[in-house]
Amino acid sequence: MDTAALALSLKLAWWTALLLLPFSILVSRALAFRRFAGRGFVEALIALPLVLPPTVLGYYLLVMFGGDSLPGRVFEALAGRSLVFTFEGLLLASILFNLPFAIQPMQRAFEGIGPDLREAAWVSGLSGWQTFLRIELPLAWPGVLSALVLTVAHTLGEFGVVLMVGGNIPGETRTLSIAIYDRVQAFDDAAAATMSALLLAFSFLAIGLVHLLTRRIGSRHG
Repeated sequence: MDTAALALSLKLAWWTALLLLPFSILVSRALAFRRFAGRGFVEALIALPLVLPPTVLGYYLLVMFGGDSLPGRVFEALAGRSLVFTFEGLLLASILFNLPFAIQPMQRAFEGIGPDLREAAWVSGLSGWQTFLRIELPLAWPGVLSALVLTVAHTLGEFGVVLMVGGNIPGETRTLSIAIYDRVQAFDDAAAATMSALLLAFSFLAIGLVHLLTRRIGSRHG
């Protein structure tokens, strides 16, 4: 077991969820309740990581983070080092390739809240912010938790984008999925099997939890 790679994967998943979920809550709520020009384009853009091959997405992120790009030049000017092949670059890439996994479950949950509930809250004197905190967010909580589980599980298991953007630097960008690949290449089947079993168990539990939460949302609004 590569404990350093496991620790790095957990760190990456933690920071991805911490930074992505608050933003995703606001975006998913806006997509659920508001109608605006270009809404379909925004939803398609968010869903793009679901259909793009990881190597293609990783290539474009690598170009976007490189020294010839504006984000890459800004980061290099501030930090004194390149954004690619660093934990910071890997984290930014993780946030971007996890957008659909974080936003879509919450959007479905917010869409399941009837307009009559929101209108009743407004008539009762609650402000828009109070309605969000007291009515919308508690009702959408199963979707928020589903998004959290999917984001963490997808971050732990992602390989292609991680390898393209982060490379394979021990203690910096070598995640558990990369470590499994290394062990297979080194014919260390025992270590590869142990780490793969860990990810398999976590993924199975994550899928089971998401299905449980999805059924809860469906039964509440059925």
